[in-house]
Formats: sequence, structure tokens, C-alpha cells
Amino acid sequence: MSEQEPVSGRGAQLARTGLRSGWTTGACATAATTAAYQALLTGEFPDPVTIRLPAHEPAFALAVEELAAGHAMAGIVKDAGDDPDVTHGALVRVTVRRGAPGSGVTFVAGPGVGTVTKPGLPLAVGEPAINPKPREFITDHVQRLAVTHGDAGDLVVEISVDHGEEIARSTWNPRLGILGGLSILGTTGVVVPYSCSAWIDSIRRGIDVARAAGHSHVAGCTGSTSERVAVQTYALPEDALLDMGDFAGAVLKYLRRHPVPRLSIVGGFAKLSKLAAGHLDLHSGRSQVDLGFLSALATEAGTPLELTDANTGLEALHRAQAAGVPLGDLVAERATDTALGVLREAPVTVDVICIDRAGEVVGRSQPRSR
Repeated sequence: MSEQEPVSGRGAQLARTGLRSGWTTGACATAATTAAYQALLTGEFPDPVTIRLPAHEPAFALAVEELAAGHAMAGIVKDAGDDPDVTHGALVRVTVRRGAPGSGVTFVAGPGVGTVTKPGLPLAVGEPAINPKPREFITDHVQRLAVTHGDAGDLVVEISVDHGEEIARSTWNPRLGILGGLSILGTTGVVVPYSCSAWIDSIRRGIDVARAAGHSHVAGCTGSTSERVAVQTYALPEDALLDMGDFAGAVLKYLRRHPVPRLSIVGGFAKLSKLAAGHLDLHSGRSQVDLGFLSALATEAGTPLELTDANTGLEALHRAQAAGVPLGDLVAERATDTALGVLREAPVTVDVICIDRAGEVVGRSQPRSR
């Protein structure tokens, strides 16, 4: 099966929607390792090279290859399909060398692959940022080839990504303490378009790092302006800031299982009005500002106010401000209610700050817990 051919299950669903799935950096590294090790054993590179993933057996074309005394290198260009992945088109290279007898498969971060420098991640400090599942895939493929060719399978696997350090600046890696480049990721090997799984995974790792650092207060922020407000308001360090984006639910559900004593949610008034109305995904394509809900909030506060004809949530806010209605505070309080409902009995105190587009605070709630 080639990379472009439809696959069963989730892949077939994507084919019907017109979206093309892709492959993770972990899948690319597994394929490159397989090709390089086979060349080290036989003198020939398989091209394309086929690997086994949990639900697929994709084939990858080699973009580069090199065979020299003592090592072999193969490289594969990552195809993320129709997902807006920052690593789409990146060249993932793997160089393999003989390891010490009995050492098994060991991993090294080459240029463009990061190194873990903070606790809280699924890898120890000092380890190359090659996640556990890709390591498992790579080790499995090395062991199969070793058995086939009667080799011991003691191998040093060095993974690099061209321009990886530059690309990593657009990811969470610097904040998570992964320095020097990208992480090699993937649990199934498949990139599902617009699943946002990488962002949600980064949110979870951000919480893990904050907990490991001993932080008792984190802030879930919808963007860079709200991060600035969080720093100004709470004097939080960078690794206590969670780039929540639209995924309020991801933050709350993970904190329910892995609590931090205090959570502040900081974001634009319109987005947080959706959280106040009970939405956990704040993306404009998946939830909308409910002007009727905002009218009802104003009425509940004692001032009947018709806002359903407002063009935007911000216009509704300005009208309420002109009428002396603290709509920003009301939204912040109701958003806090939503957050505490998702957190259930988790020992987390929550407060919310609403800001306008200029970063001015237009509403906030008092810290509360269940």
C-alpha cells in the first residue's frame, strides 16, 4: 500500500471527506531506520521501504541515502497529508551505526532533534526527544531485520531533521524544555487531518512539566495577548503558561486527572463567552457566540438588555458597558462555573479573566473551587 492509497477504518472515513491522512515523524523515522539498517546489512537500500504500523503497512520513498564504512543513512520527507502540520515537508534522516555488543538499540539526537532538559515528560532529562512509541516501532523493526539476517541487532540510531531547530521555534518544545530541535512523535504513525491531537498532547505535556516543576498555579491562555496579561497579572513563569488556544476542554479534562492547585483562564471576551455558555471547544468553526445567552446574562443581572442584533460579541460587550452592565464579569463568573463543572471534584481553584482585542481586562471572576 502506498502513502496515497486509501486505507481502512479512519483512513476510509477521511477518504470520504476528501481529506488525506499523513504520517508522523515517528513513522518516517521508523521507515528511514529500516532502510538504513537493511543497507548496513546487505549493501542495498530498499526503495520504497515498507513498515508495519498498528493498522497500516505504508511504503515510503527515500529522499536521500548514503552508505559508507561503518554507517548507513536514509532520509524521508514527511507527508502530513492535509493536516496543517509545521513539520510537513521536513526531511527526517536516520543514520545507523554498530553499537556495543549487548547494547541493543540506543538512540541519539542528531541535528534538528531536541534534548529533554526538564522533568515531567515521558522521557528522562538528558534523553533525545524521541518519544516512547516511535522508539518501540524502531526497535521492533530493527529486531525483525536482525532475526532475518542473523545479526545481533546492536545498533545506534541517530535521528535528525533538516532545519528542525528552526521549525521547533513554532512548537511548544522550547517552553517544555525540549531544546535544540523537534520531537519525534506519534502513537499510531498516522496523522489525522485537523484532529488537533498534537496541540492537545502539547497541552498535556505542558501541565506535566508545570507539575514536575512544582508550580501551584498555571494559566490557560487563548493566545499571545492573553499570555501577556497572565504574566502581568500573576507574574507566572513561562513554563506555567499553557497555550490553550481553543481547547479549553483539553486543559480542564487533563487537570481533572492531574490537578494543579490553581488554574487561571485568560482569553478574549468572545471566546470565553462560549466557555460561559458551556462550550469546551472555542474554535469559530465548532462553536458560536450566543448573543441570546449574553442578553439573558444581562437580564439576570437586573438590566434587561437586547443584544441579539449585535454584529459581534465585542459589540455586545460595548453595548452592555454603555448601559452600565458588567457583562465581562458575568461572562467570567459563568465561565468559571463551566470550568468547575468539568473539573468535578478535582482540587483546583479557578478564576477567569476576559480581555478585549487590545489586551485590556474587561471582566474577571473571583477564584473559586467546588
